[in-house]
Parts: sequence; structure tokens; C-alpha cells
Amino acid sequence: MKKVFYLLLLVAATHTACKKAATDTPEPTPVNQTADLPAGAKNGVAFINNGTSAIVTLYAPGKTSVSVIGDFNNWSTTASVMKKTPDGNTWWVQIDNLNPATEYAYQFVVDGNLKVADPYCEKVLDPDNDQYIAATVYPNLKAYPTGKTTGIVSTMQANQPVYNWKNTSFTRPDKNNLVIYELLVRDFTTEHSYASTLAKLDYLIGLGINAIELMPVNEFEGNLSWGYNPSFYFAPDKYYGTKTALQNFIDECHGRGIAVIMDMVLNHSFGQSPMVQLYFDGAKPTTSSPWFNVDAKHPFNVGYDFNHESQATKKFSKDVMKFWMQQYKIDGFRFDLSKGFTQKSSTDDAQFRLYDAGRVAIWKDYNSYIKSIDPNFYVILEHFAEESEEKVLADEGMMLWNNLNHDMNEATMGWLGSSNFQWGFYTNHGFTKSENLVSYGESHDEERLNFKNISYGNGFGSYMIKGNLATSLKREELIAAFLFGMPGPKMIWQFGELGYDVSIDFNGRTGDKPIKWEYFSDPNRKALYDAYAKFIRLKKNNSIFNSTNFTYNLAGGIKYIKLTEGSNTVVVVGNFDVINQSANIDFGTAGTWLDAVGSNVSLASGTYTANLAPGEYHIFSKVALK
Repeated sequence: MKKVFYLLLLVAATHTACKKAATDTPEPTPVNQTADLPAGAKNGVAFINNGTSAIVTLYAPGKTSVSVIGDFNNWSTTASVMKKTPDGNTWWVQIDNLNPATEYAYQFVVDGNLKVADPYCEKVLDPDNDQYIAATVYPNLKAYPTGKTTGIVSTMQANQPVYNWKNTSFTRPDKNNLVIYELLVRDFTTEHSYASTLAKLDYLIGLGINAIELMPVNEFEGNLSWGYNPSFYFAPDKYYGTKTALQNFIDECHGRGIAVIMDMVLNHSFGQSPMVQLYFDGAKPTTSSPWFNVDAKHPFNVGYDFNHESQATKKFSKDVMKFWMQQYKIDGFRFDLSKGFTQKSSTDDAQFRLYDAGRVAIWKDYNSYIKSIDPNFYVILEHFAEESEEKVLADEGMMLWNNLNHDMNEATMGWLGSSNFQWGFYTNHGFTKSENLVSYGESHDEERLNFKNISYGNGFGSYMIKGNLATSLKREELIAAFLFGMPGPKMIWQFGELGYDVSIDFNGRTGDKPIKWEYFSDPNRKALYDAYAKFIRLKKNNSIFNSTNFTYNLAGGIKYIKLTEGSNTVVVVGNFDVINQSANIDFGTAGTWLDAVGSNVSLASGTYTANLAPGEYHIFSKVALK
């Protein structure tokens, strides 16, 4: 995530959401009673009496009056006045005479003039953005109640479509063998839907990945977004399809052996969120907000900063986690900007990343809660904090994102001065297990490797990386051999396996990007895909690639990784220079060494010596690899 994008969105959100709600014409103030919350009530809507009644609740401490308006009462503020619990924190009302088959739109009217949607609703109607959602993506979308109200509204329906899960015994891949494919639905297919993404599953199966990480799919502001501007946490964003379409996507992935990981954004929220609007002074949250800090505690904040030491925030966050785990059978969360779950103020990243005991306590609590629901659930943090802090979290079983983009891209471009990507080895982080380090050369947030190869690559004589597609793609193949040669889970950004070379800044950093499925018909790009597929299968099918017995030298032009397990040894060796270089590596034993990507060699001694051309690489093993 980058601050420029979010600052622009923040301005838009403040003007279109918070201020708009505050200027609605005041309604007559209802008379509220005090009463205990009835049995069966929950945050949001709980249907009773076979769906003919609903108990609707809103957590809103300190408010003086709350009503529910909607299709069921002709949007009257006096027809469904909410009662307040004795502690003054929660408001509730029972709505009767409902048709269980009808979808009802509704809002809360707070203190006479603020209209907000339900923070716990599973679907919203947006008067500004729903018109751009195609009927092929979201069929029969309920019309917005134009003329009845303003702003975002929620919907509820007792007998809504129910998805019948087919794959109920899915076994998740071992952490160490995870190969995650990070995917933005918007930019994966032109139809930008779960159904159209599902249609490409054979392509992903062919690649060999065993997990898909979906960039945020809960409701965010607008349609054309990366999703890091969240507003409603229980509602799938309609721009990608229906609730059941998402459930079907996950179910079908499970049926093909693929786990689904959800990018979860709980470090901040945006101005369209009713939780922000409920306690907002027109510029920022007020001191009375149960969830948000008045001012952000760290320099990377966008939107409005959650206070994760607040019990209200902890409760809300856990409700969100549990909901997606149980209702959608998600296999893991990748928590965005997990370092931002702090109440310790900082002004720069040097301060921000220092060991924070409060932040550690927050993450231990959330991790324990998740594991109490599902012990095998993946918890992945985009943390990038001090190594001592990340080690504590890793020791608790959490997995940490590991960005190798810069050094790997320097290596692929042939600029060797800062091309040592040894940070890909878990031991350099102080971790005791490789399974806790998710390494990647590309992510949604990094410049595309092949764009920089073609734009800025090095060269010598007739060997040129810059401007040469075939050579730049071979450099991608070279780095992939090393990425998958390092123990631990790995991540690929979508189309990296085809050498996607459109800059991240095309059409604005977070703007929609060209979708290049024609790449797959290009022989050079298909060769890169095939190489990825081979490396991934080697990793998944041979435990030696997760060996704890390894040595490496990733400095200079000739780089190698040596892995040993039992009677087998694997050596990945390559020349990252732009000129021929001599390799001289201790393989350990003489004899025939098998090359998984080329010709076998016979060594008279335990030392491998060879003159490697630029970009040349090998994956040697003493025993044949599966």
C-alpha cells in the first residue's frame, strides 16, 4: 500500500461519506427506552420466528437515540425506535411481520440526523457505484431505494441463498510446501469475477501452485481498487460477484487441492465505514470512538487507525476473523500492515519497527483466538518489524512476509553490487523453522521484475538484458530456480510466471492494469511458465528443498545453494553476471551428478568447475529428483 493513493481516497471518503451523512436533514428525535438485550440477539441482525422477525442491534455507546429505517417500515424514524441496554452501549429493536424470502434494505438513524449502514451487514447497496456492476457478475442486484434515503444502506434477508459445500474434508498443504499465488480479481480476467477467475483454475493447476491469496474482497470504497480502503468487513464486494459465487470459488479450489488465503485489512478503515462515521468530527475520529485512534500512531497510516488495545476493536476484529473462517471456509489470513497494530507512537520507520511488547501481545492474542477455532489455519503477517519481534511471532507459529524484490531484481538485471538475496534463508532472521518465512520476489506492492529487466537491465557485447525480451525472461527463469531452491513457503505475484512487464505505476499505482492472457501464447513466456511449473513440482515433491542442512553463497556473479538430506545433495548454481564466469564449488563427492534442467556431469573429484555463460543455471542432484 502506498500513501499517495490512500490520501487521495481519504479526501474522497471524507467528503462523500462522513460529511454527507452529517448534513442530512434532522429527523424527529425518537423516545428511546431501556431494556436488556433479548436472548438470541447478536451484533447486526438475528432472525427469529422462522425468519418473520429480526432482532437488529447496533453497538453505539454514548448515543442519545437510535432508530432503524427501511423497506419494512417505509423508512420511518418513528416506526422502529431502538431500545438501549442498561449499560448504555448497545441499541436493539425487534422487527416483526417480515417475509423470510424478501430482501430488505435498512439503515440506522443516530441522534436524529446521522444515517449509517450496519457494520455487521453481509451486503450493502451503494448509490454511487452499484450502477457499474454488470448483471453477469452480480445477477438480480437489488435496486437502491432512491428517494427514500441517502448514503450506503444495508440489506438483510432471512432465507437468502445458501451454498451447499461439496468439499468438506480438504487437507491444507504443509506450510513448508506452500506455493502461494497472490491474485487481484480485478486484474486477473476482463470479467473481474470469481466465476471467471475459477475458469482459469486449470492454468493455475498446471503451474503447480497450491494456495491462492486473494487481495481484499470485503466491501471497499469504489469498485476499481486494490481493496485496502475497506468499509464493510462482513460483506463481499459485489464488483467481484455474489456471496455464493465466492463460496463456490473457495469450494472448487479445495476440490483441486488449493488453499484460499484472504488478505485481511484490520489496521485501518475508511470514511465510508459506519464505525468511522458514528464518532467523527468532520476531520477525524473523536475521543469517544470505541474503535479508532483520534490520530494515527504510526507514519504509514492511511484512512483511520484502529486501536487494537481497545476491547471494542478486539471484539470486532475477532468477530470478523471468525465469520470468514466459518462462513467461507477460508484457510488463512494475510494481515495487511500488521506492524500497525500498535499504540506506541512513532514518527518514522526506524521507530515504528522497534520491538513493541504491546504489539506482540496483540498478535499473540489474535493468533491464539484463531487457533482456538482452527489450529491449522495460516496466519501470515505483513510485518517488517525488528527481527527480534518477528522471531517471537514466528515462534508462536505465525508466518512472516519476506520481501526479496530489490536484491532479486538487481540480480536479474545483472547489477551485482546489491544482488545478495540471502535474506531468503530463515536462519538469517533468527527463525528456527523455514515454514515461518514466506519469501517472494514480487508482490502487488513491488515493481515487476521483468519491467525493470527490460527497462534497466545490464549487458555486455551481444548479451543485453535491457530491451531484449527473450534474455530478460531467461533471467526470470534463473531467479525462480533460486527462489524455489531456498527452504520455506513461497509466493508468486500474478503473471510473474509469464514475465509480466507492465509497470506497477501504469494508470496510477493502484489503477487497473492490462490483462495479458495472450502472453501464454508467446513461446518465450510459455517457457518461463514451464520452468516455474518444474521448479514448483521439484519443491513440492522432494523434501530436500526444505532441508535444514544447507550452505550458500549468493554474493557476486556465480551464486549457489547447496542442500543436503540423507544420501542426497542438491546444488542450484547460476551465473547472474552479463559475462562468462568460472564456477568452483565444493559438491562434496565425485561421480555423476544429475541435472534437472540440463545435461548430467561427471566429476573426478568433489569439486565442480565450469565456465558458465551469463544467465546459465543448473539444478544438480546426487540422487534423481522426483
